[in-house]
Amino acid sequence: MTQAFASEEMSSEEAAAAASACSREFRANPHPAYATLRATAPVCPLKPPHGVDTYLITRYDDARAALADPRLSKDMYGAIDAYHRIFGDSSIALDDNMLFSDPPKHTRLRRIVGNTFTPKRVESLRPKVQKITDELLDRCPASEPVDLLPEFCFPLPLHVICELLGVPENERKQAQEWSATVAQTGFGPEARKALERAEGNLRDYLVDLIARKRKEPDGALLSALVTAQDEDGALTDHELVSTAWVLLFAGHKSTAYQIGNAVYHLLSRPEQKRLAFRDPKATAAAVEEIFRFETSVENSTFRYATEDIKMRDTLIPKGALVQISLTAANRDPEMFPDPDRMDVERPNVQATHLAFGLGPHYCIGAPLARLEMQIALGTLFGRHPGMALVGEPEDVRWLTVPFPAFRGVAELPVVLDPS
Repeated sequence: MTQAFASEEMSSEEAAAAASACSREFRANPHPAYATLRATAPVCPLKPPHGVDTYLITRYDDARAALADPRLSKDMYGAIDAYHRIFGDSSIALDDNMLFSDPPKHTRLRRIVGNTFTPKRVESLRPKVQKITDELLDRCPASEPVDLLPEFCFPLPLHVICELLGVPENERKQAQEWSATVAQTGFGPEARKALERAEGNLRDYLVDLIARKRKEPDGALLSALVTAQDEDGALTDHELVSTAWVLLFAGHKSTAYQIGNAVYHLLSRPEQKRLAFRDPKATAAAVEEIFRFETSVENSTFRYATEDIKMRDTLIPKGALVQISLTAANRDPEMFPDPDRMDVERPNVQATHLAFGLGPHYCIGAPLARLEMQIALGTLFGRHPGMALVGEPEDVRWLTVPFPAFRGVAELPVVLDPS
């Protein structure tokens, strides 16, 4: 199915229809449709399954401009009718954070979080990340098939972000299950109910956890956020819960799928795998190319136009929703020569790819994601250099839930030691 879809030439109308419908074929491999849109309709109006007209940006230069454009607001309360139609009522209490705000509020929230979520705090996690990685791999069978997604890719960043925040170990599995429901829920009445239940449970849990941190501070990030102050005061209770939520959710889901994407593509390309693990410097460079080649965050979160905006030959009307395809921008041939080829020796890729966004909303967790990726991949392939996929690469399934939050493999069956 995916191969047939990928091999056909598409018109811009067909590509836009595929992106609008978020069909299973498109979800399994969106790159051909994005290539068509980049070439023929780089600022494309869509009618996605959520029913709210949206403009999709696919070229690299346009994506950079849009990510930094203050006229494209991240404060979805300004587009509250569209917000309700897409997410319902349950998400509002969890979206009072720096991801969904504009200056000056965003500036204040980002400053408070940045003062606690420091590079020094991230680097201090290195021994713990290594320990968690080793323990997870110790539990995986070496000579029989294992799905690395649930056994390694997900528990690693989940335990790391929970360790960073101070989530007790015996409470992490439940938090992961609620987060998974939020990440993979589609549209429709039943999906909306599941989403509301999961978000409500997460909200109640975080309210309780924050109350416990107030009573018994432990030095972890969440305790630091509870007591953090700046010249504009501390985080409100709503901001605390919402900030904890976005750090927990975004802090493990995106990295989990990114590790899975990396393992899949490296196993599918033996020569690239060999080049990636010559030394730690080569591994760090390979990680950046993988972020470019198959980022787990396919599109930026929604923005809306606060005024009419002309981009290329398209008018984005005031009030319209806008999405920026990081996946499409990262494969723009005007920026990256031969973009559909993964090249772990590609020069200057860390400074140019958009996997972590750009501008005021550049991902605050980028240093942690890089640390986790380098340790996870270096340890996994160092311990199991002969690791192989079970079956052919084209048989591995990709996420096909309509309009998901992430792009990634839905399974990753491997044998760690085929010998």
